[in-house]
Amino acid sequence: MATKKRILLIEDEEDIAALIKLHAEIIGYKLHVEVDGINGYRAIEREKPDLVLLDIMLPGMNGFDICRKMKNAIDLKNIPVIILSAKCEELDQVLGLELGADDYITKPFSLKILFSRIKAVLRRGGFSEKAPKTLSFGDFVLEVDRYLLRQGEKMIPVTLSEFGILKRLLINRGKVLSRNQLLDDVNNDDSFIVDRNIDVHIASLRKKLGIRLNWIETVRGVGYRFLEKDGCSID
Repeated sequence: MATKKRILLIEDEEDIAALIKLHAEIIGYKLHVEVDGINGYRAIEREKPDLVLLDIMLPGMNGFDICRKMKNAIDLKNIPVIILSAKCEELDQVLGLELGADDYITKPFSLKILFSRIKAVLRRGGFSEKAPKTLSFGDFVLEVDRYLLRQGEKMIPVTLSEFGILKRLLINRGKVLSRNQLLDDVNNDDSFIVDRNIDVHIASLRKKLGIRLNWIETVRGVGYRFLEKDGCSID
């Protein structure tokens, strides 16, 4: 029997927390709730859950600061984060994603959509045993089993979502992939498209890869494609 995925929800609105917890347990997740930022971050350090659901406006420590601290901690940075927030301005969403969140969902939200996104983010965090160990392009190397991107000896910090998107693009180098394909497995019935989020992740990756080559090409109206030339090896 598969081990239940452990989710930590940091949310100070009791009604919302209770509803999410009930739905999670019905589906089969193990969900723990913390109601303030300080105890929430302590719980992340202590429990190291499979995924964190994170409100922004929290007492003690806000969600942005929690996300920032997680992504700067070597033992926590690969834990996926989904932000749940009433802050719906584009700048807030961009900030959350750039801090390393894997998704940003604005309140009010549908529980069905929320748990579809949870499922997708958890799935992207797991790699097949048949996956290549390294993917290289130019002077960059993506170390699949170590979740690392390096340029020569220099480590390039990437979020879990950026890592997953880059890995998918490299494995399918030269092929055009839709936003939906980059966010989830190709033929899942519960797949969904979050245009704004994928575009932010792509923009961040381009910045980190530098402007010497436009590695990731935009195919208007379709999606993205990784540059076919310059040689790419898979080991």
